[in-house]
Amino acid sequence: MFEVRSAEKELLDRDDIPAADLFENLKELDFINHWLGGYAISFDALKSVLEKGKSYKLADIGCGGGDTLKRIAEWNRKAGFDLDLCGIDIKPVCIEYATNNLKDSNVRLICDDYRNLFSHIGQVDIIHACLFCHHLSNSELAELVGFALKNKAILVINDLERNALAHYSIKYLTRFFSKSYLVKNDAPLSVLRGFKKKEWTSIIREAGAGHFSVRNKWAFRHEVIVYGNAD
Repeated sequence: MFEVRSAEKELLDRDDIPAADLFENLKELDFINHWLGGYAISFDALKSVLEKGKSYKLADIGCGGGDTLKRIAEWNRKAGFDLDLCGIDIKPVCIEYATNNLKDSNVRLICDDYRNLFSHIGQVDIIHACLFCHHLSNSELAELVGFALKNKAILVINDLERNALAHYSIKYLTRFFSKSYLVKNDAPLSVLRGFKKKEWTSIIREAGAGHFSVRNKWAFRHEVIVYGNAD
């Protein structure tokens, strides 16, 4: 079952999840991401594409409850880049949670499909997607790559590797330690919906990108950077 991506939709992708259940899910995902070092992948990727003395607008797509944006902001306070952050998510309940989560920051939040990002913001230098792309079909991922290329933005992706050890590890860890039925169902399913390295490469190339990197990262993650094409 690890040779082909699962087409089963996660519970989180439904529109009828009670807010309290979703909020519990978001809290647990932040905890898991932090303690398994997931956020560090984004930090390292950003460090490799940002330059001191230049200003950047970063949009976190599928931003959920805003925890990734919060962690990036905390990291950047030490890293010292000129980084203006915004987040976009299609779910109003996620933006509600993120608004409270980021109330002490200057992060702008937008409730809309990421494909409408530029109807809200004139320019974005970096499009960041953390644990968002495994929710997409292969064709939707290609569309995202094309969207970044068309709008001359660097695309930074932090997402899961489809791997048997990762699947069974998170399945049993969440079974015993999670209080969220969403996490128990979706965490192992997320791995089954993840991409193999060769799949990232194939889809990104087919989308028209000529300059990109795909790297294996701890723990069972991929760091993907699409730089765009040289003129």
